[in-house]
Amino acid sequence: MFKKILIANRGEIACRVIKTARKMGIKTVAVYSDADRDALHVEMADEAIHIGPAPANQSYLLMDKIIAACKQTGAEAVHPGYGFLSERESFPTELAKHGIVFIGPNSKAIAAMGDKIESKKAAAAAKVSTVPGYMGEIRDAKHAVEIANGIGYPVMIKASAGGGGKGMRIAYNAKEAEEGFGLAASEAKNSFGDDRCFVEKFIENPRHIEIQVLGDKHGNVVYLGERECSIQRRNQKVLEEAPSPLLDEKTHKAMGEQAVALSKAVGYDSAGTVEFVAGQDRSFFFLEMNTRLQVEHPVTELITGIDLVEQMIRVAYGEKLAFKQSDIKLNGWAVESRVYAEDPFRNFLPSIGRLVKYRPPAESVKDGVTVRNDTGVFEGGEISMFYDPMIAKLVTHAKTREAAIDAQAIALDSFYIDGLQHNVPFLSAVMQNPRWRSGKLSTGFIKEEFPEGFQPRKAEGEELKTLAAVAAVMDHLGNERRRGISHQMAGQAVRFAKRRIVKVGEASVALEVMGAVPGPFYVSILDKDMKPAQTMEITSDWWPGLPVWEGEVAGKPVSVQVRAIPNGLKLDYQGIQAPVYVYTAREAELAALMPVKAAADMSKFLLCPMPGLVKAIHVSEGQDVKAGDSLAMVEAMKMENILKAERDGKIKKVSAKAGDSLAVDAVILEFA
Repeated sequence: MFKKILIANRGEIACRVIKTARKMGIKTVAVYSDADRDALHVEMADEAIHIGPAPANQSYLLMDKIIAACKQTGAEAVHPGYGFLSERESFPTELAKHGIVFIGPNSKAIAAMGDKIESKKAAAAAKVSTVPGYMGEIRDAKHAVEIANGIGYPVMIKASAGGGGKGMRIAYNAKEAEEGFGLAASEAKNSFGDDRCFVEKFIENPRHIEIQVLGDKHGNVVYLGERECSIQRRNQKVLEEAPSPLLDEKTHKAMGEQAVALSKAVGYDSAGTVEFVAGQDRSFFFLEMNTRLQVEHPVTELITGIDLVEQMIRVAYGEKLAFKQSDIKLNGWAVESRVYAEDPFRNFLPSIGRLVKYRPPAESVKDGVTVRNDTGVFEGGEISMFYDPMIAKLVTHAKTREAAIDAQAIALDSFYIDGLQHNVPFLSAVMQNPRWRSGKLSTGFIKEEFPEGFQPRKAEGEELKTLAAVAAVMDHLGNERRRGISHQMAGQAVRFAKRRIVKVGEASVALEVMGAVPGPFYVSILDKDMKPAQTMEITSDWWPGLPVWEGEVAGKPVSVQVRAIPNGLKLDYQGIQAPVYVYTAREAELAALMPVKAAADMSKFLLCPMPGLVKAIHVSEGQDVKAGDSLAMVEAMKMENILKAERDGKIKKVSAKAGDSLAVDAVILEFA
């Protein structure tokens, strides 16, 4: 077996590979750019080599620097992770010239399958069902429009060397096709060094289902079940699960066998993923093959018990697969949430900055439920504008889909992050969404379920009572702590009921709370006549200052994130974000009389919606604009975002220029 390998990547996937290598007794080498000097993967590896400036095209995308790092450290093999050089056909070829093993498929398989255009040609030749489209290279935007018109809208314009949602646009008319081609090509060039694109028919109301394959260098290939990745935003996967709630055994087997046949046809010899677009009727079409480890691989690992990174390393070393297709058994259900540094309240625009607090839920295996957190960050670290905004991948596994979702919901409620915006509130809300829970999914799920953008769920019904009860107990504990500090009633437990009015957002709950440390506590919800209507027993080890309240409410496990605000608390629970105030009856009367401060009117300004680099300003001072006109382009996290006018108007002042790095809410221009 290899004695030392180098990971040509960064972040959580580099940390993930290091964990398996360590388990196998293999030493590891990390590489890092200027931006990653203090990164977690650098700390975890046995050795680390600096390879250049922060931009990926000056560091992580340079093969000569990776090879030099291998020679310097004596690394015998390279694991590419995903993204960067993982699907670059020339990379394993260059490594081989220097006697270095590539932990991934052979270059011929990458050429046949890694290139999205060539993969569709190969699939068609192998009589695999494919989506209608134009498989040749597109010369320019005009050519893209001609092709799209011929196929019929909607169409998808996609980078040939793409992946991870980069270099991908959906067009519903000629104007969008022309604009989308330019954006897709530009993003592809920046992310992969290859601006080739292709066009195919976009299947409406589709589901995204992929088959995990694993092959060795002796002609053996197996499939490890499927993953459903239909919950997507801007063609970027957000939630994944395994297996799929759509497929029956017949379709599961047909897709798996087709994926294996295609893999064998191109001599595939590593972990890879054959992706399909599926109709609600279980019809399916080949979409592409990713010739690398997928971001969502943990859900497959949890339902099969197979470490895919370990298998990649063993295959690269020349070992045969130790199992046959008949040995693969699927066990239970797994759900993965991608935790991103992005603002769900601003259309999921990227967020960067320091992780002032980073407290993920504890990894565990208990009572048939597994909680796993794959991450590449740490408290005090920074999320950079130069790379993908992923913070972590939170994965839960249980016997059933419902149990896995419930475990995921509790784990998300325990996932505490401060210092930048993140999508945990959105993920928590999705876990409570009836359509998600029913498994009636499509790639349009987010747009259809949140047509006006994401806003926190409102606290209602039992969730309102739960939050009010927890807040009342926290206030009760705070009062007990203050009595201890001031030595008032020191050592005397307050066991008589305290009546409180708890305001959760706009709703109010009257209740009584009693109990003392160590508990339990009892909260009685009062009816309109101020008589107890429902009493809940509450147990918890929480004490003022802890960021997450964890305990049981009426026998149900509950986790609530806690943040202090003036005179109250901000609580996060199951996608609900609300300021919460616990009042006496007299305090509630006085609070109702307090004036509400109006927000400043910023409607005449175009503000930068996220931290980023201004790529272009499309207007000038004094220019008249119409609603929908492009005003500026801002790049963040390798994504180019066009800011458009929301109404007709005239430009009074332009405050930014191309090349400026702007903070969130910085003024770009002002309307007259």
